[in-house]
Amino acid sequence: MKSLLSNVRGDLTGGLTAGIVALPLALALGVASGLGPMAGLYGAIAVGFFAALLGGTPSQISGPTGPMVVVIAGLFASLSGDVGMIFTAVMLAGVLQIIMGFTGVGQYIRLVPYPVISGFMTGIGAIIIILQLGRLMGHETSGGTMGALQYLPTALSDVDFVTLALGLGTLLIAYKWPAKLGKVVPGALAALIIGTLVSLTIETPVLGSIPSGLPEIHLPIFDQSTFLLILEAAFILAVLGAIDSLLTSLVADNMTRTRHDSNRELIGQGVGNTVAGLIGGIAGAGATMRTVVNIRSGGKERLSGMVHALVLLAIVMGLSPLAAQIPHAVLAGILVKVGLDIIDWSYLKRAHTGPRWDFALMLLVLGLTVFVDLITAVGVGVVLAALAYVRQIAQLQLEEVKKIPESLGDPEEDALLKQTQGKVQVFSFGGPLSFGAAADLGHHVREKVKDGSSALILDFTRVPSMDVSAAMAVETITSDAKAAGREVIMCGANEAVEKVLDNINAHQSGVRVFDTRKQALIRAVELVNSPGKSQGSLGATGPVTHM
Repeated sequence: MKSLLSNVRGDLTGGLTAGIVALPLALALGVASGLGPMAGLYGAIAVGFFAALLGGTPSQISGPTGPMVVVIAGLFASLSGDVGMIFTAVMLAGVLQIIMGFTGVGQYIRLVPYPVISGFMTGIGAIIIILQLGRLMGHETSGGTMGALQYLPTALSDVDFVTLALGLGTLLIAYKWPAKLGKVVPGALAALIIGTLVSLTIETPVLGSIPSGLPEIHLPIFDQSTFLLILEAAFILAVLGAIDSLLTSLVADNMTRTRHDSNRELIGQGVGNTVAGLIGGIAGAGATMRTVVNIRSGGKERLSGMVHALVLLAIVMGLSPLAAQIPHAVLAGILVKVGLDIIDWSYLKRAHTGPRWDFALMLLVLGLTVFVDLITAVGVGVVLAALAYVRQIAQLQLEEVKKIPESLGDPEEDALLKQTQGKVQVFSFGGPLSFGAAADLGHHVREKVKDGSSALILDFTRVPSMDVSAAMAVETITSDAKAAGREVIMCGANEAVEKVLDNINAHQSGVRVFDTRKQALIRAVELVNSPGKSQGSLGATGPVTHM
């Protein structure tokens, strides 16, 4: 309670300002979802209040966002407008987020690579703009992104220039509204008011009758024929909402010099979305722009987000007659600005100067987001980024094979190695050994084994961990060496590496194991000096190969 009331004046100001900024966005995003403006407001109220009360980022403002609306609009089209099913998906998404929070998934969501995040956020921005193009020209489209693109030639052949001028004028006001006036009336709200007043003098489609008062309760509905579709949509909403919220949390951390609690934030967002679906609201997440407005206006604690939600609730109780006069074109203009703001322009401007693979990955995710679906885009992006990273690390590990240092770094060990007369080779593996390097590990070792070697020392002193694939590669190395009549000596493995090697049977019979490299070298000297010991088939020096 002390923390909640530690910044009352700043939180009241920040919450009030954020609430005013959120109003036109909630209305516009509600319309874009297909569920209507009030669904946007109810979602902003529920998610905004409970995410602030229970979440892990005190200064964050939550509500409907572009990514969530894109998914809901797609679900609306797939279910032919069955609102009961859609609100069930929203509730289920909230439950999944709560589970994610309690199971500690938050820390892993933050591991999504930046090009993947940039790609799907830019794709979402593009989708929002594409869906509004027809409405800007005085037409209503259906069929999602592809339907909107296919209808575009028809819309261009029959443009309502009055509607187009109203929409573009709204967009221009939202962008060019003076910063000084923005402190009193935010640009998006000014665009909404001015556009609506102008529309009173012309004939253009408006929102029409809107219910007022408190929302109705929507209990979850489960239908076997649509359950998988709802479950998939709920999963996408939960994951996208988590990513969106945690990215906004990072922005808030940078501005307030604090550190958010990822898992608690997911729980708060989950409760908010569960309640949103229950009262007929659309799903929401942490909203970057509204959070920035709140912090810049003085909001720092949970009270600011709760005030923002209560401001919207107060507006809902008496807004309906006025909101009914808002033109579709005005909301379309505001949504185009939302889409343009979501696009990652900063990365697009600098992408050509960075690694080409990262830019290609970003474009791939962007294309999949727009033309396939969001979950495929994120899934493919994460898998490809992970494989590229594993490949990069594997290359670094294998490159070490080619390096032949002049000494082991210890005079006593160098002296022992010299006594082996070039008949013993030391392979000193470096760093974690994983499946990325496993495929080529045995090949590279075989290439470096010199003819005439009578023994191999496999040194794991610098290996902190090893997976099953790498252990299998080590087993192959030992089998090949023994088949060639060479003794295999292992040393330096820690407890974790030792356990993996034992489990995979890399310690085959006849493989000697020592705690230190020095002990292994002493054994190697004894081996070379033992009379009657068979030698390798070919002769050479005994370099030390680090890998």
